[in-house]
Amino acid sequence: MIIYSHPKCTTCKKALKWLELHNIPFEVKDIREDHPTSEELQVLFERSALPLTKVFNTSGELYRKLGLKDVIKTMETSKAMELLASDGMLIKRPLLVSDEAVFFGFKEEQYEQLLKGESND
Repeated sequence: MIIYSHPKCTTCKKALKWLELHNIPFEVKDIREDHPTSEELQVLFERSALPLTKVFNTSGELYRKLGLKDVIKTMETSKAMELLASDGMLIKRPLLVSDEAVFFGFKEEQYEQLLKGESND
């Protein structure tokens, strides 16, 4: 399991703490320096089944600076993946990737699915 995180992000810290409390092993990657490629993001996006707007860090400074709010609604998926891959700070974080799931952001209810998935093995 890999979790793409930003060291100063409080939501990322909560997710990491949750994983540690539940003894779930994971590898941390800094989303700024070691983020997924556009090809990897395309696969993760498809696996997540989320709308495109939910994989962008919509509260981020770069998102606002680039004026992406209205643009991403009509953007081609391939262009969006290239944009996300150009700067990890555009990706909704934390990004958790496991064999069972892909989660953009942290919601405890979603992470609970990881525990259920482990008990099925």
